[in-house]
Amino acid sequence: MASKYNYSFFRVSKTEGAETSAQRCRELRLKALKASPDSFSSTYEIESAFTDAHWIERLLAPDRELFVCAATPLGDDPSRPNDIQWIGQVTMRGPLSKAQFELPVESEQPPQKSDEEEDRWQMLSLFTLPEYRGHGLGNKLCKEAINYLLSSRVFPRELQVRLIIKAGNQVAVEFYQRLGFVFGGRATLVEALISNGDEHLVPKDLTPAKYSERQGIIMISRVSRS
Repeated sequence: MASKYNYSFFRVSKTEGAETSAQRCRELRLKALKASPDSFSSTYEIESAFTDAHWIERLLAPDRELFVCAATPLGDDPSRPNDIQWIGQVTMRGPLSKAQFELPVESEQPPQKSDEEEDRWQMLSLFTLPEYRGHGLGNKLCKEAINYLLSSRVFPRELQVRLIIKAGNQVAVEFYQRLGFVFGGRATLVEALISNGDEHLVPKDLTPAKYSERQGIIMISRVSRS
């Protein structure tokens, strides 16, 4: 299927245009939560109430790197910022220590190497707007993020990327398998929220079974730096 757009992929700067970038991030994230509510551990109701300061703080968080896919209509001048739309994004959280990354033995997650041996990152919030799908953008966006981590950090030599998928989302499982991810165990919703850096979304009342059921699908990828 031919596209009407040019697509670009990049890491969002934390030093230039933070307020504008945070606003664009907010708009895309809320569209994602509306379009695919079952794909995220958070909700539109929760995040639509966040203040502008919160979105800026999230963008500038030292343990997060945001990567975006932008679309520019064919024939338009890419230097005209109003014509460029953010249509996909993924966040990498890290680097995380062995202690931060480990899960209970019940998860059956593979053992972690030492902090000197590997770099660990949690991938979260991958999304592409439905009207732009069918061009492999999610695949390219993930590769952009992983390649950035491989090129921007020299040591340790091995990079581990992990994500947690909601139970039953076989389409997502197969997507990540094509990217080289493998099954790495099962996580609870509470563990997923904490792994994603969203401890503030963990409720005080953990009585509902959805918080303790070990149904989240852990996917991991380990890549050696050349």
